Amino acid sequence: MHSKSENGPVTALSIAEAAAQTGLTAHTLRYYERDGLMLASVDRSSSGHRRYHEQDLTWIELISRLRSTGMPIRDVRRYAALVRAGSGNEAERLALLTAHRERVEAQLSEVAGHLRAIDHKIGIYEGNIETVA
Repeated sequence: MHSKSENGPVTALSIAEAAAQTGLTAHTLRYYERDGLMLASVDRSSSGHRRYHEQDLTWIELISRLRSTGMPIRDVRRYAALVRAGSGNEAERLALLTAHRERVEAQLSEVAGHLRAIDHKIGIYEGNIETVA
């Protein structure tokens, strides 16, 4: 996950490298940090540049998955706050993730129904084309 230098493995990535690694923009990474979506402040180099570590990238991947599956920012922010707070709130974390999972399953079911309708139409056209040919 980290690039290597002549002196061994690099322990952190610049924001550009983290953006390339995660597929997000540097702007999005800054937004995640500014909006309280990160577990902790991203480390900074002596010159003040952000330095992303493996645990940051793992967390960013989770945030991206939650957002890609439609979890609202407010819920991602709440989940991040709960994780930052430490143990003792696992039931609330579970409730957030379970509710989100149920919404994702409902969306999948709806999309599967749409796909069946599309497949049905494709089948009709394929049958018509074979009949004409």
